[in-house]
Amino acid sequence: MISVAEALSRILALAEPLDAETVPLRAAAGRVLSEAVSARLTQPPFNASAMDGYAIREADHVTGRRLKVIGEAGAGHAFSGRVGQGEAARIFTGAPVPDGAERVVLQEDVTRDGDQITLGDRLEQSNHIRPLGQDFRTGDRISAPRRLRPADLALIASMNVPDLRVTRRPVVAILSTGDELVMPGEEPKPDQIVASNTFAIAAMAEARGAEARILPIARDTHASLRQSFALATGADVIVTIGGASVGEHDHIQAVAIELGLQQNFWKIAMRPGKPVMAGRMKDAVLLGLPGNPVSAIVTAQLFLLPLLDRMQGLEAGHAPLKARLTAPLGENGPRAHYMRARLSVGDDLPAITPMGNQDSALLTILSEADALLIRPPGDPVRGTGDIVPYLPF
Repeated sequence: MISVAEALSRILALAEPLDAETVPLRAAAGRVLSEAVSARLTQPPFNASAMDGYAIREADHVTGRRLKVIGEAGAGHAFSGRVGQGEAARIFTGAPVPDGAERVVLQEDVTRDGDQITLGDRLEQSNHIRPLGQDFRTGDRISAPRRLRPADLALIASMNVPDLRVTRRPVVAILSTGDELVMPGEEPKPDQIVASNTFAIAAMAEARGAEARILPIARDTHASLRQSFALATGADVIVTIGGASVGEHDHIQAVAIELGLQQNFWKIAMRPGKPVMAGRMKDAVLLGLPGNPVSAIVTAQLFLLPLLDRMQGLEAGHAPLKARLTAPLGENGPRAHYMRARLSVGDDLPAITPMGNQDSALLTILSEADALLIRPPGDPVRGTGDIVPYLPF
């Protein structure tokens, strides 16, 4: 068995970033920017009012000063005149500040009578003007790679960029195996269960920017497995769930090797999830996950998601965070243990509470967890208040 760190390193070495493609801005949410974006204009393109009020000269910013209103500026409707001494222009948020004006006085700080305003006794220090180029200027760049969030799309749109170069989505084919499995909605026989892992793995992959394809359940025969692998043609990653152990009904390794798998490793010194397999299968990375529900989801979190990040050109893997234990833990064994746990607010660090039952078949426990508490191999006894590493889950 190899360590978790070595397994991740070997998996990441199996793939390189995928090619880029051009997509319209509307289709770029969640995609990874592969080429830097440069602003095509300056924002704001003029000195703009930050408030509704009156544009005036700085010298007229005096309590009790009476000014004549000579015009109006609205968003998209600039005032073409010039504000002189003793004059003001009515102005609204986002409108260009007229020539000659040096500040905006708030509408609630003046009294208006016809075309005359009188400044009150509350005069603010801020000039309430957003200067030209305050946000960005022509040529300013958004660097790549970068997973695009909604705020990024708003920024790129305001830069007047309609199309982006992004990394192609990795295609992930997900294959569950086992005579005991049926799909949700089917009526299982007394000795069967409903397949669940597939849907979690697909959701995890899609949330990480991939395109997931759920293949039909493969039965425990070489013929059925060969047919299922054929359906995975064209995928960048093939994820198998179950059937990679050494039982009499576990045929994934044998069939995959028969079809050209160059196996890199099998078995990791961790729990849950020891029987993990990885290698290259023609043009795809094959990642064989355990069949136990918790084991499959935890190993997908640790290995599949970083692999998808790497394929999209991002830095793969994230350093564990720190939290304080709320309950003591006994000494850990020779394998790294990823314990399902709950996080709560602490004084200096988050507080972490391991779940009472760590059985790798319990999805109810997993659905209540929001962290994986990491116990390194041979980790000594830990007491309440000890600082321990964890991964958000």
